[in-house]
Amino acid sequence: MNVVLTTLNAKYIHTNLAIRCLRSYVQPEHQVQMVEYTIKDPVMNIVTDLFRYTPDVIGFSCYIWNIEETIKVISILKKIKPELTIMIGGPEVSYDVSFWLHRLVDVDFIVIGEGEETFKQLLDQLKGEKDFAGIHGLAYRLDDKDVINPQRNKLNLQEAPSPFRFEEDIPHLSKRVTYIETSRGCPFSCQFCLSSIEVGVRYFHKEKIKDDIRYLMENGAKTIKFVDRTFNISRSYAMEMFQFLIDEHLPGTVFQFEITADIMRPEVIEFLNEHAPKGLFRFEIGVQSTNDATNELVMRKQNFQKLTRTVTMVKNGGKIDQHLDLIAGLPEEDYQSFKKTFNDVFAMRPEELQLGFLKMLRGTGLRIRATEHDYVYIDHAPYEILKNNLLSFEDITKIKQVEDVLEKYWNDHRMDLTVEYLVTNVFPTPFDFFQEFGKHWDEQGWVRIGHQLEDLFKRLWSFLSSTLNQDLNVVHSLMKIDYLQNQKFKPRKPWWDDTMEKRERSLYYHQILDQPSILGDEYERLQLQEKDVFKHTVLEKITFNLQHFMQLGEIKNEPCLLLAYFDSTKQNTMLFSVPLHYVIV
Repeated sequence: MNVVLTTLNAKYIHTNLAIRCLRSYVQPEHQVQMVEYTIKDPVMNIVTDLFRYTPDVIGFSCYIWNIEETIKVISILKKIKPELTIMIGGPEVSYDVSFWLHRLVDVDFIVIGEGEETFKQLLDQLKGEKDFAGIHGLAYRLDDKDVINPQRNKLNLQEAPSPFRFEEDIPHLSKRVTYIETSRGCPFSCQFCLSSIEVGVRYFHKEKIKDDIRYLMENGAKTIKFVDRTFNISRSYAMEMFQFLIDEHLPGTVFQFEITADIMRPEVIEFLNEHAPKGLFRFEIGVQSTNDATNELVMRKQNFQKLTRTVTMVKNGGKIDQHLDLIAGLPEEDYQSFKKTFNDVFAMRPEELQLGFLKMLRGTGLRIRATEHDYVYIDHAPYEILKNNLLSFEDITKIKQVEDVLEKYWNDHRMDLTVEYLVTNVFPTPFDFFQEFGKHWDEQGWVRIGHQLEDLFKRLWSFLSSTLNQDLNVVHSLMKIDYLQNQKFKPRKPWWDDTMEKRERSLYYHQILDQPSILGDEYERLQLQEKDVFKHTVLEKITFNLQHFMQLGEIKNEPCLLLAYFDSTKQNTMLFSVPLHYVIV
């Protein structure tokens, strides 16, 4: 019996942990082949490739991001090879099982919930007597009737085999994200999340996990993401794992965790700030809302004051990047309330702020009680909301405009100095900046066209100069600095109009060549030759003292000459400046 496990990942760099857990669990009794695709791959290409495996059985791992494309693949496969046995599993099909049995007539079996033992018993029966009645956690049709067997008892994770010891994975470890779980389950009951359905937290064998991490690093894994719903629910366990990773990590490896910030003790953060190498860890923190009434309605316990303390301490430590999540559309949070939530969280200046929209996932309490808040949502995955009793579709559309420019102008860190100045000194609040700019972006039709780095600067300047009736010289100078800092090599032509005559620029350059000390000791130590100066630098004027600004964060209105040196060997940029009155032209 030729068995294939497969899935459609959201991106090429992702890997699917589920099919690896299933494969490792059924070996050596059953030999299973494993292949992954993405949702961007043409359906016929996926079908053609799967057909080459000459499968007797294919199992698909299903999620909200891939279910609709997966259904298309299944439909075509069944037309080509009607005798093919198709099974599906995963969080998207583990709830409303009767619905899926009726909709997916081409599917023979649905594996419900935790699938390892169910999958093994199903393969046993497919090879043997084909008696499926005693397999818990399995759904199928028999004589045109639905059969949904009782749920299965939870797996003993301490005895689970490693899902990482497949030789064909080794060449891809350095290029893709490796997902690893040290526990299953969640201690919280957030009603918008599927993790709230499973009560309690179970742990895998700790020493086996450590061996797996060593193996992954030795074989080139660079990004290892822990999928535990709350990695730090046990302080002693988290501390032991943090210490292990600090002690045994290999250079260039990054570990990502989902953290519940308000339960993290200050001494844990102090330990990480002192001992963790910079860039080794990355935290993902779900804030979702700062509205207490909203959090209470979705059974989400959150102490925002303690969360802020944690995020601030981690940020001040300068060792760990933080990704904070918000959800628009939660119960009793209208547009103004969400604006406050956004500003509350942006005030912490996380490295990334992810703005998502509520999805009414099958099986969640919020979907079951959707009528209580007049939720209207898309019928098919990802079940994103369209409106509710307090948030209109127009409101959601406006928040989506915020999401678009937030991703481009904050999360990608293309112009940190400029955005910080705008949200602090020009617009009433951070949300107001992103909302007004997002609305302008949408109205200009830029959402439908591509963009290069230069385009992002041009479009921001177009927005600011056309909508604000004030002096923007400081902003323009900051945008120049941000642009030059984001270049690895000297740009052919900057995005702004030339503000210096050719003769004036030439005179400045020659004075710098004659007197390099005017740009400071660090520049003088470079000992740049004339050809390097002209080939690898950009010279511009700015309206404030850059050194004063970088040291104190204050704008001192003093016209300065700015020189950006692009070091081609190190592919980095160094900025130097001098007040114009020190330079004689």
